[in-house]
Amino acid sequence: MARNRNKHRPMAEINVVPYIDVMLVLLIIFMVTAPMLMQGVKVDLPEANADPVENQDSEPVIVSVNAAGQLFLNLGQEDQVLSLPTIKDRVAAVIRRSPKKPVLVWGDRAVPYGEVVSVMVALQEAGAPSVGLVTENPQ
Repeated sequence: MARNRNKHRPMAEINVVPYIDVMLVLLIIFMVTAPMLMQGVKVDLPEANADPVENQDSEPVIVSVNAAGQLFLNLGQEDQVLSLPTIKDRVAAVIRRSPKKPVLVWGDRAVPYGEVVSVMVALQEAGAPSVGLVTENPQ
């Protein structure tokens, strides 16, 4: 009588332990790299109670104004000081490609209000449908 040798053998099972190890390594990599993605110019933001910006689907274009009144853009080299016409041209090019891209201004609290307003006007002239101000929540 011939016996079926596979009758008592269990089915092949997938060993998931290596997949869990890979996922934990990926999680650690993302946790380490995530803070590096949002780099920018050090700006001491004013404090205000404000609602968050709505269109959070795409990464916003951020123009930073530091305490010395120097302008920076979060496109390309962030540590490079740019002139207002250069920023206006670059933002206009971005807005032509994606018209609904949010545009935000990070203005240091030491910068005179008039300088921040002139940056906002230039951004609106570049085609930004609306320009938001970034603030910190009061402690």
